[in-house]
Amino acid sequence: MTVVFWKELADYFGSKRFILFLFLILIVAGASVYLAQQALASNAVKATGGFVFLQLFTQSSSGMPSFLGFLAFFGPLIGVLIGFDAVNSEFARGTVSRVLAQPIYRYAWVNGKFLAGLSALGLALAGMLLIIFGLGLYGFGFPPLGAELARIAIFFVIGLIYLGFWLALGILFSVVFRQAASSALAAIGVWLFFTLFLYLIAGLIANQMVPVTLNSSAQAWIHHEQIHDLVMRFSPAALFEEATTAILIPSYRGLGLATLISQQQVPTNPLPLGQSLLIVWPQLVGLLALTSICFAISYVILMRREIRST
Repeated sequence: MTVVFWKELADYFGSKRFILFLFLILIVAGASVYLAQQALASNAVKATGGFVFLQLFTQSSSGMPSFLGFLAFFGPLIGVLIGFDAVNSEFARGTVSRVLAQPIYRYAWVNGKFLAGLSALGLALAGMLLIIFGLGLYGFGFPPLGAELARIAIFFVIGLIYLGFWLALGILFSVVFRQAASSALAAIGVWLFFTLFLYLIAGLIANQMVPVTLNSSAQAWIHHEQIHDLVMRFSPAALFEEATTAILIPSYRGLGLATLISQQQVPTNPLPLGQSLLIVWPQLVGLLALTSICFAISYVILMRREIRST
């Protein structure tokens, strides 16, 4: 598995499409963070009570989305780009039988591919975070607090799990479909469904089940929002945004519209890191479960597939 890991990792960083797409994402993400830093430079400490660097991830400015929103929407493309031809390209070139003829088992082969892709995604995400650190240090003139560093580290872990899900999904389609074009189209279709169309579907379902107007009661609005949130939690992008929002915004308590309507006073004091982790624990478990399911299905299919030498 170690041999497969280093070979695949070298292939990923030597791929022109991966380097080009990563370069474009770094530029756009850096521009988004730079604009957010310019907007926060004057009153950041006063507005956040000291958690200045965390707002670099969640602040949107000048029509640009926040880094968090940008990563939630476009980050899956990197995982799909790495995984959509991880297996079927080997079958197309006829190299599978040669590789497996060596003392390399199938489980070591697929595990090495997945770990190499996950490592490439981790290095890419770490590079983005280092750019944010550099822009923050340059703009603010002081380093982040220890509590901010801990929350950013947890954000890195959650982001890596989120990107790992899309990598596992790309590998799954690479195992299911023989052609790389088919697996790429299927993976992109799932990405569009979860990051775009499911938002529209959730609104339609909520409107059909509990129609609301400006004159509707508070209970109707609460029920409407609960149905909308329930449908949205089938999306990995929604789980990622909920989990990272609770980590990057210390005062966040998982308060949706339903709770805001039903409560008269909402506390805004920052939560300890342990309490924020308790809020995001269900979303984190959901992302891990989705990643494990996708990888397990591809693993079982590949182990049962007949491979003949050509």
